[in-house]
Amino acid sequence: MAVVTGSRTPEEIAALAEEISACRVCAFSEQPLPHTPNPVAVISATARVCICGQAPGTRVHASGRPFTDPSGNRLRQWMGIGEDIFYDPARLAIVPMGFCFPGQDARGGDLPPRRECRQTWHDRVFAAMPQLELIMVIGQYARAYHLDVPAGESLTDTVANWRAHLEEKREGPARLPLPHPSWRNNGWLRTNPWFETELLPVLRARISALI
Repeated sequence: MAVVTGSRTPEEIAALAEEISACRVCAFSEQPLPHTPNPVAVISATARVCICGQAPGTRVHASGRPFTDPSGNRLRQWMGIGEDIFYDPARLAIVPMGFCFPGQDARGGDLPPRRECRQTWHDRVFAAMPQLELIMVIGQYARAYHLDVPAGESLTDTVANWRAHLEEKREGPARLPLPHPSWRNNGWLRTNPWFETELLPVLRARISALI
């Protein structure tokens, strides 16, 4: 389900949300989804913060609501907010790189976000939200769309350079790179304690100021 709220041009934004909710592009591609598409995104004309992550997992696919999983619990903790703010579309937009659960590989891990989403929707969606002031860039797929980084640079190096990305003079919203809040990154968090002591206080201050 795509959710949209309070636009200066409500008809235009509502129509875009309806288009996303009805999207079946990847159902008719050469490698169609293994299940019925269920696009999950939150588009807002008033939110100043946007979360751009990877793609819904199995729980989000079932619920139709973003981050209804342990990753969401950790992400809300990182941001210093509760579900009441997190799920208020007037204050927070959520635009993953893939709107639908992409399926799983042979080992049970989630497949990469479908390229069709980026190609079909992302330029239109972000053009429709010029009021955004901060994009939380979560993981490598969002990084490839939202950040200009050297070829071959690791995600760790990108996140470690978060201050430069956040303060970069650019047109549009500021961008803050983050690792994925999945439990699979517990080891990364332990070996990079600066993330919690240096980056998260800045993130929480920005979130508090913007929402």
